[in-house]
Amino acid sequence: MELTAVGPTHPAVVARWATSAEESRRWCSRDRVTAEDVKRWGTEPGVLAYLALVDGEPAGYGELWLDDDEAEVELARLIVAPALRGRGLGRRMVTLLTNLARDHQPTVLMRLHPDNAPALRCYTAAGFELVPAEQADEWNQGQPVPYVWLRHRPDE
Repeated sequence: MELTAVGPTHPAVVARWATSAEESRRWCSRDRVTAEDVKRWGTEPGVLAYLALVDGEPAGYGELWLDDDEAEVELARLIVAPALRGRGLGRRMVTLLTNLARDHQPTVLMRLHPDNAPALRCYTAAGFELVPAEQADEWNQGQPVPYVWLRHRPDE
């Protein structure tokens, strides 16, 4: 697996990976995602968007949200192509993104929808752990759902 910049044809591919409104909400808190949404995400300030390739084919998508003021990076909007799920590709992609994030800041965080148990298993297998409940409660103030917040263990 390798990470590459999102190219002009990739947003249309990535937008099709959420196969239902429920899956889309767990991915990015929207009922529906268009190619224009994916394209716009990658141009937002402080966002670095990546496509994961396996044998040259799109296999996953993820973003780094850089926060220099807080000296942290959040991994966000991660998704694996439906046909490739359950093969450990998500964990590999998270590991690669985490390594890139550490090139920017020492603290790497993630949040996920509370109903996304497969993602939680993936992220903990990649070295993430739950933040303390008090911190999660604070970070969830004003959020649309009570996200599960994770921090990468520095020794991983």
